[in-house]
Amino acid sequence: MQYPVYLSGSELSGRMQFCCESVNGSCIKSSWSNSIRISMYILMVCIILATVAGNLTVIISISHFKQLHTPTNFLILSMAAVDFLLGCFIMPYSMVRSVEHCWYFGELFCKIHTSTDIMLSTASIFHLSFISVDRYYAVCDPLRYKSKINTFIILVMIFISWTIPAIFAFVMIFLELNVRGAEEIFYNHIHCVGGCFVFFSETSGVIASMFSFYIPGFVMLCVYGKIYAIAKRQARSIKDASSQTQIRLEMKHHISRSRERKAAKTLGIVMGVFLLCWTPFFFCTATDPFMNYVTPPVLIDALVWFGYLNSTFNPIVYAFFYTWFRRALKMILLGKIFQQDSSRTQLFLE
Repeated sequence: MQYPVYLSGSELSGRMQFCCESVNGSCIKSSWSNSIRISMYILMVCIILATVAGNLTVIISISHFKQLHTPTNFLILSMAAVDFLLGCFIMPYSMVRSVEHCWYFGELFCKIHTSTDIMLSTASIFHLSFISVDRYYAVCDPLRYKSKINTFIILVMIFISWTIPAIFAFVMIFLELNVRGAEEIFYNHIHCVGGCFVFFSETSGVIASMFSFYIPGFVMLCVYGKIYAIAKRQARSIKDASSQTQIRLEMKHHISRSRERKAAKTLGIVMGVFLLCWTPFFFCTATDPFMNYVTPPVLIDALVWFGYLNSTFNPIVYAFFYTWFRRALKMILLGKIFQQDSSRTQLFLE
């Protein structure tokens, strides 16, 4: 059984540095050289800056340009806000903890940081779940899309995506439900002074993984699978149309459908990246308690940062697939959004 090591201040003092030198039971600082520390800080700062800048661009673009004020884009705007907050208020503190193996910000802020981290990570996949529902109606039931997915429904989706993860995360951490059933292991072998650990017992690890990842992820996979099947069937029906007149009539709807399918494909890639980035961490969260916590803390920390990369990658997907994002980015960088009536600029939304 492997646990994070903590020792009293009198033990191994000549070989190790402690987070709190004058306190017994202190966590041990990382033993990496200065060159490794600097390299890690540079890499993580780059990830943080890319996350903040990319998602801020999405927020400004959708907020500023009236052509982008659509139901789907409001969900994307809310999801970008989640990733932006993650980059601003969570990742910098996680960076210090990851490099130094110490927490210098107090026990209360540790709980706030952990709760907010879980909340924002869960909120991301909740947004993606609702985006998949939105794309389902847009592609598979376009005639009734506007009546079923209106502004009020979108606001309800956004409200749920923020409040439910917040309640779940803060209740679990502040009531210490995440350690219930494994208190002896946590307080005798994991907890140490100057540390901030994301710890789950067997029960809480399974529940958290199912609630935050596996159930909504499974729903998304099913929805996008159905979207793909129906879109393929629509394309086949147009191709197999017998008369030229019928083809011309169908093509009027095909243009808008192709745009919707492209949007669904792009958002499906976003979802796939999310699952790829977060699956290792949630798999470890659900299984590690049953294996007597054999996963090294350094590996768990690395999996957390691999999950954070999802928030960095999302704006890159928009830049690669969407003409509107590239043109909006150009206008933002050149300062053209401050010109009169710039919000009415046509961005050739696809």
